[in-house]
Amino acid sequence: MSAPMTEAPVTDADLTDAGVADGGMADAGMNDAGGAGATHDGGERPREGRGPRKDRGPRRPKRDVDGWVLLDKPVGMTSTQAVGAVKWLFSAKKAGHAGTLDPLASGCLPIALGEATKTVPFVMDGRKVYRFTVRWGVQTDTDDSEGQPVETSDIRPDKAAIEAILDSFRGEIEQVPPAYSALKINGERAYDLAREGVQVELAARPIVIHSLELIEQPDADHAVFEAECGKGTYVRSLARDMGRMLGARGHISALRRTRVGTFAEEELVPLDTLRARHEELGGVAPIESLRPVDIGLDSLPALKVSPADAARLGRGQSIILRGRDAPILEGPVAITAGGRLVALGEAEGAEIFPKRIFHPAK
Repeated sequence: MSAPMTEAPVTDADLTDAGVADGGMADAGMNDAGGAGATHDGGERPREGRGPRKDRGPRRPKRDVDGWVLLDKPVGMTSTQAVGAVKWLFSAKKAGHAGTLDPLASGCLPIALGEATKTVPFVMDGRKVYRFTVRWGVQTDTDDSEGQPVETSDIRPDKAAIEAILDSFRGEIEQVPPAYSALKINGERAYDLAREGVQVELAARPIVIHSLELIEQPDADHAVFEAECGKGTYVRSLARDMGRMLGARGHISALRRTRVGTFAEEELVPLDTLRARHEELGGVAPIESLRPVDIGLDSLPALKVSPADAARLGRGQSIILRGRDAPILEGPVAITAGGRLVALGEAEGAEIFPKRIFHPAK
């Protein structure tokens, strides 16, 4: 029988607003006036502030770099630190990520560089897949291994008992977020209130869990699951609620994100690999690890336009699709001309309004 997944204390892979590191967040959004792409207020622990910049010699010149790096984030690093490391390796002017992973979680952290930051909201809206280990017998105040025990149980559920409850957590369900989350209550973060001893009561919210499977039971104290879920899902809450339903109590003891949208685990590149390649190339960016800007837009209808129409869109003007074979579209569309992504637009029947314009690096 295999050993349980490493029981590093893990919080969650819950999402926060997309992080875009260029002094602002405007380019993370769909609409120039609309700000960053939205997802739920995730659960990453508050980060320590940045100290003064250490003397590392002259700053390296930044350059325009466009594309995605599909990072396999290691345990022990915040998502912000991971973005900073990749941004430095590529000397990129602008970088962001498509959904926070807590420091003590590992796995798929898509990092957008340059023009790819404009596509972040569409990646964040994709389904996520997590593999996680639940430790039975103890419920903690944080619903993970970092918290203090609040309830215990001697019950250890067997396979039949676990599988009998899984349907209760599949499909559209109501879920109460963890008290230790970044959701705001009267303008204050829930985790700040919880740390001050305030009783935090959060309302249940609708989420969708597309699939939930028991993968293995390495021993009586642990069970490994895989879940595919929509945005807004807290894996910590899922573990807590399964433990309660089974009477066993439980918390997350290990967590790995294996997929975000179309970005799969087998495509991920470890940070150590990127660093080694950077050094091997004599300080040159490992461009072979850069994926195209439009790779995150597979969920959007694709629209090909003429060079003339592409020029109009580039000037911020709408275009009209004419002709008997012109498609009738509604909602966001990815617009290409000559095989190049030129804009993200909003379709209203035959009229297309530009929302984000792409200017590839020269």
